[in-house]
Parts: sequence; C-alpha cells; structure tokens
Amino acid sequence: MRIDIITVLPEMIEGFCHESILARAQKKGLAEIHLHNLRDYSTDKWRRVDDYPYGGFAGMVMQCEPIDRCIAALKAEREYDEVIFTSPDGERFDQHVANDLSLKGNLIFLCGHYKGIDQRVRDHLITREISIGDYVLTGGELAAAVMADAIVRLVPGVIGDEQSAFSDCFQDDMLAAPIYTRPADYKGWRVPDILLSGNEAKIKAWEMDQALERTRRLRPDLLGE
Repeated sequence: MRIDIITVLPEMIEGFCHESILARAQKKGLAEIHLHNLRDYSTDKWRRVDDYPYGGFAGMVMQCEPIDRCIAALKAEREYDEVIFTSPDGERFDQHVANDLSLKGNLIFLCGHYKGIDQRVRDHLITREISIGDYVLTGGELAAAVMADAIVRLVPGVIGDEQSAFSDCFQDDMLAAPIYTRPADYKGWRVPDILLSGNEAKIKAWEMDQALERTRRLRPDLLGE
C-alpha cells in the first residue's frame, strides 16, 4: 500500500509517520507514506497556494492550480484508487471505511487548510471526501494522520497478531469487552474468574455479553437504540 499526503505543513505529521505501527509497516515494506509540500507546486514567487475568495467572503481559499499540478505529477507515476479530501462535511470515517481503504493499493490524501479549497478541485479531482468528526480543525493534517494509522494497521502482516486488529472496537459495530493481564489479583482487584477458567467457549460468551453491555451503556447509538 502507498499513501501520498498533500499538505502545506508536512512537518506537522512527519514525525508521526515514522513512529510506531506506521514505521513498522514501512520497514517491513508493507506500506509507503510520502509527504508532499503543496508549496513546491506553486508558480508564485512567494510559494503561495491560497488567495481571496470571489464574492467577498471572509478567509482565504486554497487554489486549484498547485493542487492540480501536484495530483497530476503523482498520477503520472502510478494509478490511484482514491483521491481523498479531508473535509468536515465529508462522509464519517469509521472502522468500516478503514477496512475498505485498507484493501486499496494507492491513496492520495489532500489536507484542507485555510477557509477551504476551490470547489473545482472537489468537482474534478477528488473521488472521496471523508471527515473524522463533526468539528473543525486548523487543517486536515491530523485527520490524514488518524486515517493513515487506522488504515495501515489493517494491512496483513503489519501487526504481528493479525487477529488482534480484527478484534478491536467497532469491527462488529460494538465496543470491545474489558481486558486484563497479570497479576490476577492486585490490591484485591481481581480478574474475573471466567477468564482464568481456561474454558474457551464460556470465555467467548462472556466477551460477547460484556461487549454488548458496554456498547448498550456507553454507545447505544451503535446498536440503533
């Protein structure tokens, strides 16, 4: 898998992309993450990539030309499955979307900034708009980093125990059951006896019951309640 992130602030997420799971995936050759400074594609002597909006609206808008030049340069080298714009009014990012994108080969993330981007970019260059939540960030860099992390960890071989990724919260539209580790008794705080029983069938049933109870209590919206 290859992910190209187009941004005006590559330094903001450069460190993030070379740590933990993302670093492991790249070292194993299972994923590539490349950051592209949009200013490198500006024809302005000041490397500007924004301008005032038509109509007298407030704020600054990302221009068409540098975005088009950057995407065109990337597409000249390879095909991409999706060109994704990180936008607060896009579809909501969740585990199902992460699963879907993890099956793709090459992705481009365009990080929004300023007041937004010229609508013509959205009309002609973007294939998918995705939001990580109903709030506005200074830019789309954090959203792109969040999505890259959630997607790459699902690529087969990235996580040593692949079943671990598919038992995470939200994979089956429920929260995960509580988990425990050694010691079995700490300050009188005991691990549930069922987890120490060795009875796999009963443990699985306990996990399902606990997941359902936690979801109903903490996120009833996932159950449509």
